[in-house]
Amino acid sequence: MKHRALGLALGYAADQLVGDPQRWHPVSGFGKLARAAEGRLYADHRVAGVVFTSLLVGSAGALGYAADRATRGRPVLSVTVTALATWTVLGGRSLGFEARTIDAQLRDGDLAAARRQVTHLVGRDPSQLDENGIARATIESVAENTSDAVVAPLWWGVLFGPAGLLGYRAANTLDARVGHRTPRLERFGWASARFDDLLNLAPARLTALLAVVLGDNARGSIGAWRRDAHQHPSPNAGPVEAAFAGALGIRLGGTNVYHGVVENRGTLGEGRAPTSEDIGRTARLASKVGLGAVATAVAVALARRR
Repeated sequence: MKHRALGLALGYAADQLVGDPQRWHPVSGFGKLARAAEGRLYADHRVAGVVFTSLLVGSAGALGYAADRATRGRPVLSVTVTALATWTVLGGRSLGFEARTIDAQLRDGDLAAARRQVTHLVGRDPSQLDENGIARATIESVAENTSDAVVAPLWWGVLFGPAGLLGYRAANTLDARVGHRTPRLERFGWASARFDDLLNLAPARLTALLAVVLGDNARGSIGAWRRDAHQHPSPNAGPVEAAFAGALGIRLGGTNVYHGVVENRGTLGEGRAPTSEDIGRTARLASKVGLGAVATAVAVALARRR
């Protein structure tokens, strides 16, 4: 397990220092594969979605398992494979870059650019969002994606190595692609959405706990988590966004529009409405949570070895 711990730590460091490759990103390649598979397997019922999800997630997990097996007994290769898989699936640096870019655009008064940029993070319609609406969308996305793109991959990586890393990222990517409640995808995407929910149950709560411990307002964070998380339609985004809201002393949630569908996210936190000045604070808290997550993963891996 010490090789797994070292590989996770090195992969996390690589993501923070280098970030995602601009070209030939493996996750992008998987997305293209998923699009091709969807074209062949799509049907408007849940069984087709189960086959689609099982095939793609299973293949990604099997690839990671095979690579892990092939390097057992060879420490340098084992660490390298785990580090590369970790770097491939993490998205912490890219998430921070998007947040800082939107922050700078809002500070410059370029609302149009910020509306375009925020679509890199959220699926809601940005056309009617004002400055505060964009700030809220950014903060909510940074909180949720800190769980999805940093904490959860590390969680599954420490438990199952490269198989857990690649399998989780495949499941999360499929949820982003087809896990929407639109007429075309409501049944076909059901399996991807529910499987992603299942995989994120524990990591989301670890993310919320780290926000409580590492944020500036533990009492407010715990209170918002316990009181408000259930109002969010997502069983995993609710605890994370509520804990971040309480830690930052702001109020998240409200009404959003997704693909023409209006969705009420409830009220998360008791503070003031967020502004652009809170984006940087959120990014800094997300960085602390990421560091806490990798430290936890390394500690768990070393403890399992003993």
